[in-house]
Amino acid sequence: MKKIIHLTDTHIGYKDLSTKMGDIITRIIFTKENASNYIIVHTGDVVEDATRDGSYEEALAHFKRLTDAGFTVLYAPGNHDYGTGIVGSSKYVNKFKKHFFGIKNVEYPIKTIIDNIAFIGLDSMAEEIHWYDRFFAEGELGEKQLNRLADVFKSDDVKNCKYRVVYLHHHPFHPKAFHHLKDSDELGNRLKENKVSALLFGHNHDGKIWNGCWGIPRVYDGGTSTGKEGKANPHRVIDLSKDPAFDYDAQF
Repeated sequence: MKKIIHLTDTHIGYKDLSTKMGDIITRIIFTKENASNYIIVHTGDVVEDATRDGSYEEALAHFKRLTDAGFTVLYAPGNHDYGTGIVGSSKYVNKFKKHFFGIKNVEYPIKTIIDNIAFIGLDSMAEEIHWYDRFFAEGELGEKQLNRLADVFKSDDVKNCKYRVVYLHHHPFHPKAFHHLKDSDELGNRLKENKVSALLFGHNHDGKIWNGCWGIPRVYDGGTSTGKEGKANPHRVIDLSKDPAFDYDAQF
């Protein structure tokens, strides 16, 4: 059974966080006996400032170490990945896709079936890069993406999976001024209709556990994996075949 390592809000490019990320990756590589047994899910804000030249390349140099070691890495974009974090721009959408998925025409939700697990990645910045609402750090999935999500859950390969993991950047339960997921209720309605095994996200840097929300047994805020500004940095290792009580912080 594949295990999940949840990373988020690494903010590579901010102060010394690139060095910290390198240390974390070294520990992941050398403390996990078989990389092929793990899926790493990164729930956004991979970089601190997408507008800085070389920011994506710097981040990918870190994650290439993981993929070279045999780990599979899945990504969802955050507000910093599409701009400065406060101001977003549509020109970084395809740039992010090209760097982190290898192609520009990726459409969210991104569905990845691995063994008996359906991973479903969402873009919570999808409706936040228009000229009239690209400021601040709010998120919005949008009706089109939510409708596609409903279709993904209806697809045979997802229905045939024993486990379903949904991941996105913005925190759906703990709204902060100018940081909240605008269509959180609509997302909740979609997820309540389906048997979701885990919901993973970041954004608020709190690192808290929200298990049971929307009837989902595992609901994890990943905090900020590199400990930006001293905030919570749990490195949760998740085994969907066991009770959530067995999930743990690996302290990479």
